[in-house]
Amino acid sequence: METVVIIGGGPAGMMAAIAASQNNKVILIEKNEKLGKKLYITGKGRCNITSSKEISEFFEFIPGNPNFLYSALYTFTNEDTMNFFKRLGVNLKVERGDRVFPESDKSSDIINAFYNELNLRKVDIRLNSNVESFITEEDKIVGIELSNNTKVFGDHFVLCTGGLSYPQTGSTGDGFKFAKIMGHKVITPLPALVPIVTIEDWIKELQGLSLKNVELSIKSSSDKVLYKEFGEMLFTHYGISGPIALSASRVINRNSCTKAVINLKPALTQEELDKRIQRDFSKFTNKAFKNSLDELLPQKLIPIIITLSEIEPDKKVHLITKAERKKLVMLLQNLTLSIKGLRPIAEAIITCGGIDVKSIDASTMKSKTMKNLSFAGEIIDIDAYTGGFNLQLALSTGYLAGIKASSNNIK
Repeated sequence: METVVIIGGGPAGMMAAIAASQNNKVILIEKNEKLGKKLYITGKGRCNITSSKEISEFFEFIPGNPNFLYSALYTFTNEDTMNFFKRLGVNLKVERGDRVFPESDKSSDIINAFYNELNLRKVDIRLNSNVESFITEEDKIVGIELSNNTKVFGDHFVLCTGGLSYPQTGSTGDGFKFAKIMGHKVITPLPALVPIVTIEDWIKELQGLSLKNVELSIKSSSDKVLYKEFGEMLFTHYGISGPIALSASRVINRNSCTKAVINLKPALTQEELDKRIQRDFSKFTNKAFKNSLDELLPQKLIPIIITLSEIEPDKKVHLITKAERKKLVMLLQNLTLSIKGLRPIAEAIITCGGIDVKSIDASTMKSKTMKNLSFAGEIIDIDAYTGGFNLQLALSTGYLAGIKASSNNIK
C-alpha cells in the first residue's frame, strides 16, 4: 500500500483524498484549523457546487485553458458531482441559471459530507499543519517538512493549495512558491471574478442598487466589444459587482478595457423602448420629467438618468422633443462607465493564472517534471465564470489527480 500525501484541504484536496483512498494510505495536510474554509463562503455561504448544464456546454464558460480540462471534466462530470453528494445524503436543488445548491442553502452540509466521507475512508487529516518545504531527490519528492519541524513522507504528492484569492481562508500562494522551486512555470496570478472599479463620481449614489435582466458589455479603447452578458449586477461605492460584472473582470485583467456599457432595457429595440417611453409620457403628460420615470426605472437610478440625459428635470413631458427622447433611449441602452481597474486579488472569488498547464499532463494531472507530483484545483492556470463552474473544475481535477495517484475509481 502506497502513501499519497494531499497538500491543501479545499474542495480539490478533499476530492483528491477521497479518490486516492481506495488502495492507498492518504494523508491530507491542511494549514487551517478546519477543512474547506473557502467553501464556507462560496455562493454567499450557500455553496453553488456545480451547474446542471450539459457537460459539453461547460467549455463555453471556461476562459482559462478549457481544452486542458476535457479529461478532467469528462472523467468526473457535473452529474457525477451531483450523484456524489446525493449519495452522501445532501439533497440538491437547481436554481435560475442552472446553478446547483444544497437544498438547505448551507455550505456546511457540503463540508460535513466531505468530512464524513474522508473519515469513513480513514483519511489521515492533519489540521494546523503548514508546509514549510518539500524534500526532494533528483526528480522525485520523498517528503515534506512542516513549520513545526515535523516531516511527512510519502510515495505520491498532490498540491491543491489554491491561488491568491481570499487569503484569509488560507489561499496565500504557497503552492506557487513550491512549484517554482521544483521547476514549474507559474503564469502571473491575477484577480478573476472580482468587482470592477469605475471613475464616475455618481456611482456612489447607486451603492446597493441591484439590477436584474440587464446586459453588460466591456469595450476596448478602440470600441471593440470584448465581453457581453445578460443577467444580474450590483452597484457599489467604487463601481460594479454582481454575477455579470464579476465574469467581465476576467476579460479586463488580460486586456486593455476602457468602458463598461450597461443596457438597462436589453429586451427592447430602440424603437420599442421609444414607444414605451412615449406611452409613459402620455400617461404623465402634465407631470415634470423628473416625475415621469417611476414605472420605467428603479427610484435610485432616476436622478442619475435625469442628470445624464441633460433634459431639464422640471420640464413638462409633453414639451420634451423627439431629439431629447431619442437621447434618453440611447442613454438607457448605453449607460457608460469608465473603467479604472479591478479590486485587489485578495477580494477576488478566484485567481486567474497559476501553474502553467503545459507542465501538467492533462490526462492525469501529474507534473511533467516531477514524476510523483500532481496538481489540482485553483493552483493550476484554469478559471471559469460564475455559476458553479469553478467548483466543478476543482472537484474534477481533484478527482482525476486522486485516481491517477491510485488505481481505482470511486464512481
